[in-house]
Amino acid sequence: MPLPIINSFASWVLKQRIHQIELFLKYPNEVQEELLMNLIRASENTVIGLQYDYASINSYQTFSERVPVSTYEELQPLIERTRKGEQNVFWETPIKWFAKSSGTTNAKSKFIPVSNEALEDCHYKGSKDLLCMYLNNNEDSELFLGKSLRLGGSSQIYEDNNTFFGDLSAILIENMPIWAEFSSTPSNKTSLMSEWESKIAAIINETKTENVTSFAGVPSWLLVLMNKVLEETGKGNLFEIWPNLEVYFHGGVNFEPYREQYQKILPKSDFKYYEIYNASEGFFAIQDLNNSSDLLLMLDYGIFYEFIPMDTFGTPDQKIIRLADVELFKNYALVITTNSGLWRYLIGDTVRFTSLKPYRIRVTGRTKHHINVFGEELMVENTDQAIAKACQFTQTEIVDYTVAPVFMKEKEKGAHEWMIEFKKNPTDIGAFQKILDQTLQSLNSDYEAKRYNNMTLNPLIINIARKDLFYDWLKERDKLGGQHKIPRLSNQRDYLEQLKSMQFQTI
Repeated sequence: MPLPIINSFASWVLKQRIHQIELFLKYPNEVQEELLMNLIRASENTVIGLQYDYASINSYQTFSERVPVSTYEELQPLIERTRKGEQNVFWETPIKWFAKSSGTTNAKSKFIPVSNEALEDCHYKGSKDLLCMYLNNNEDSELFLGKSLRLGGSSQIYEDNNTFFGDLSAILIENMPIWAEFSSTPSNKTSLMSEWESKIAAIINETKTENVTSFAGVPSWLLVLMNKVLEETGKGNLFEIWPNLEVYFHGGVNFEPYREQYQKILPKSDFKYYEIYNASEGFFAIQDLNNSSDLLLMLDYGIFYEFIPMDTFGTPDQKIIRLADVELFKNYALVITTNSGLWRYLIGDTVRFTSLKPYRIRVTGRTKHHINVFGEELMVENTDQAIAKACQFTQTEIVDYTVAPVFMKEKEKGAHEWMIEFKKNPTDIGAFQKILDQTLQSLNSDYEAKRYNNMTLNPLIINIARKDLFYDWLKERDKLGGQHKIPRLSNQRDYLEQLKSMQFQTI
């Protein structure tokens, strides 16, 4: 079949999904309530369904009163039973896939169950919907005349007790439908290579002669790959290698600190950027409009959503609300119930709603990755926006950063201490520091109050990291590639002190 016909056919098939999306746009809360009841009915005879008597649950209120919110540590015993071969524990159909994630808060591995329903009706459905929305907004697209260059994690699949675990990206590639494999590059074999640096070389060798029309991957790691492509080919920008590039699908970390660097290597005003919000636990939201920073919450992927307002999170006054009760511009911790058997699972992400009709969100950070030592409630969203503005005004570029508190001692006030690795250093670090601090105050009134006349917080401190410091930290911990990263904000000084100890080491 000629490529233009394939492109037209694929576009037609994907666009049929728009009618189903319109249903949950029109009846969002009804779709969510029905989905929850379907999940409960399907799991009545599981171990967890019998424990909480799912058979007698007929309303959200009963569900919320009877089933507790759980962290991974609380669900782990049930997950381990399934990993050892027992089935029908927390989900009705057999689960043999587990997405392994070390997280970013400790070295202990998490094994997130991934059911066949989650693969088909969530992860792959989300990938198709991403293309569907992009094509719906860009009718002259020729996306399928070429291939998508994907950059996933570096883990292979491992078997244990007739169950399998690995990076989510590895699981998705292992189970990839034919349509996705046909339109992707590099090959599955290269994509699943474990050793990061060899993998990068193999990807470049395999893709530089392909007709690549889109990219997909985490901004920080894809930027490493793209810069190496330019270095190896001697080209000035990526269009000289892949002239038909039209869109970059990204997620995993906030794009803003990297936007200007991408615009330099992709110097076309009409090049598109589309963001997604997905994780091992599920595929949650998709940018549904061109040139937008808001993500449409997807309500028919087998995931029921609840939210904990961050102003009461972890306190005796903590409350949990459903989608129908959320408010605009408030930070919420995300709680999910999924078609992989995660019941009222506290995923650890925070979001805020930018629209209620339809429900659109922005990811603001992690419940554990913020700084609130002095009541400043600083979120990753704040620091990402501030550092992007400071870079723009001072003509600088960053590789990565992390921030930790400087605790009060006797008569000394507190402060925030930054470690920033610059790709291009500022000519005046004092000016960079001032813009960064002022922007943070403009974005966050709690931080502004603590900084007023240095009342509680002294001016922020900036350490300039040596070249490759963050890369070396990750490499030492076998965390290169994928969605691995150093937490950008922490209430403790562990990560900052580890980086400072490596500052003058050469790995």
